[in-house]
Amino acid sequence: MKRSYYQNTINNFLYEDSNSIFGQLAQNHQHDLEELQKNAWLKQIHFLKSELLDIKGNIYFEFSIPRMGKRVDNILIIKDFIFIIEFKIGDFHYTRDAQYQTIDYCLDLKNFHEGSHNKTIIPILLATNAPNTENDIAEAIALEKSLLCNSSNFRNIIHEILSTQKASEKIQIKDWEDSTYKPTPTIIEAAQALYKGHNVEEISRSDSGAINLSRTAATMNKIIEAAKTKKEKSICFLTGVPGAGKTLAGLNIANERLKKDESEHSVFLSGNGPLVDVLREALTRDSVETAKQNGNKITRSTAEREAKAFIQNIHHFRDDNLESVIAPIEKVVVFDEAQRAWQKEQVSKFMKTKKGIENFEMSEPEYLISVMDRHQDWCTIVCLIGGGQEINTGEAGVSEWIESLKQKYADWNVYYSDKILTEKSTYLDDETLLNWLETNGKKESDLHLAVSLRSFRSEKVALLVQNILENECEKAKLIYDTIKEKYPIHLTRELKKAKGWIKDIAKGTERIGIIASSGGRRLRAEGIDVKNEIKPANWFLNGEDDVRSSYYLEEIATEFDIQGLEIDYTCLAWDINLYFDNGWNSQNFKGSKWQKINQQSTKNYLLNSYRVLLTRARQGMIIYVPEVDGQDPTRCKKMYDDTFNYLEKCGLDII
Repeated sequence: MKRSYYQNTINNFLYEDSNSIFGQLAQNHQHDLEELQKNAWLKQIHFLKSELLDIKGNIYFEFSIPRMGKRVDNILIIKDFIFIIEFKIGDFHYTRDAQYQTIDYCLDLKNFHEGSHNKTIIPILLATNAPNTENDIAEAIALEKSLLCNSSNFRNIIHEILSTQKASEKIQIKDWEDSTYKPTPTIIEAAQALYKGHNVEEISRSDSGAINLSRTAATMNKIIEAAKTKKEKSICFLTGVPGAGKTLAGLNIANERLKKDESEHSVFLSGNGPLVDVLREALTRDSVETAKQNGNKITRSTAEREAKAFIQNIHHFRDDNLESVIAPIEKVVVFDEAQRAWQKEQVSKFMKTKKGIENFEMSEPEYLISVMDRHQDWCTIVCLIGGGQEINTGEAGVSEWIESLKQKYADWNVYYSDKILTEKSTYLDDETLLNWLETNGKKESDLHLAVSLRSFRSEKVALLVQNILENECEKAKLIYDTIKEKYPIHLTRELKKAKGWIKDIAKGTERIGIIASSGGRRLRAEGIDVKNEIKPANWFLNGEDDVRSSYYLEEIATEFDIQGLEIDYTCLAWDINLYFDNGWNSQNFKGSKWQKINQQSTKNYLLNSYRVLLTRARQGMIIYVPEVDGQDPTRCKKMYDDTFNYLEKCGLDII
């Protein structure tokens, strides 16, 4: 598979006519070709022809970086070095954003391109008119800093590296070019790429080690097409382990159906307020920036309006349809985290106190199905189900959806993942409902995503976390021993060490942040205030120079802020609202003291909140358990110590 617009040996490139090279670049470019891009290519071709005269190797123009939905200007492979070159034609400065972008391209290759995993990759930012500056080759090889070059010293730096450095591994060009690419984008990156027109195959893994997201997409499309053709109403339940790509699959199907036929008016709905805010803001910013780069202009308000039409808050959708009995415009609706829809009692209480509606007698699942049932011809509901992730009181789980279908909407076609039947404790443990589903529904194995892609360094992180929370420390230790080289999890009693570790390990724009349970109220003594509300869009999207961003390690994201999202490295601050004493114990901090939690459902919510927190890091985490002196009665030394000791028994490394 050719990942670049143009690739050749450097020798052939030097002798090939420039117009021929330009023609191949233009032919492979799938978007409108702007004058700015034409000029950039012509200048790159001219410059490299003059600078590579006595060098042997291979050259690639516009090499695809699927996870980021972008392309590297140039890659040179010379003497087993992979040079990543980001051109800034005519620029007088080495901007920080450009330096980070160059590093990010290198990290993407190292992490996701199999042929580049253990190779020596060197980032070069070439701003043609910028001044000479000192470079540290060792830092560049470690991917800590980009080499900064201009048009006069580029050739010298290439020669210096070739003459003084030795590449880590030999590169077989054919193998490198044919190597498997396994991109795993963050949900923010995925939403931006899909919104721009990329498809799920371009931005996701498709190797045999992961359930193919494209198969799941094909199955959902088949269900939608059948409903549309036969004028029927269908609902399908897509399940998956944490981080397996359920939200990605949902965004993809909503985007695909919108592109396929705009009269369908598909929409992605989520009750996860922070997720909606972050994705909308990310799409808005990206639309404005992309238009600017292409020489166009789009106002922020226009970009924001379009993003809001694509991604909506499920509660706004619910409230809008309270005011009318007409069928909604949407024919395909994707409900993210459908297991978190409210039970009847929770909805009834909300409707009475917030909307002034007395005696509202429907659960949220029943009401949402009833809204879509207003369509006279066809519609499809896609429910994305995460097992063990209910973290709020009043969340219904899968059972309320099935109960509503059984009692009121038995004429709907029901498609479900086979895991709902086989993993009863995770998804649905009501035998009556299970029997009804098996008898009346249609089982589809491709409606389950079995492998976690969030922690791309190891698919076993979710299983490790499950064993830690199920008091299976020996099993947890065995799993961690197999993944710790790729996915480090450290333990510390010092917050300063925790902050230092995540700052040191992250490179480029890899995102770091401190997270904690919303019930971790006594972390305030350490300067970690979980009651201080954050704006998730700022925390997840703003740069390292913004005090509101995660990078600053000041504002704390709780399970409510970060569920459904992820960052590269986390520091999880652990409080004794969940502590270990021959098993996990739960308590709430009320007023000035801890109170034991007795209700089983509340215990489950707390355990699930830590499950969410423990599965937010893509590349590694450090768990900080405070060291206390026992003088504060609200900070029991034994509870902190026993929790730390249990986590140590699970094999986690102490620093």
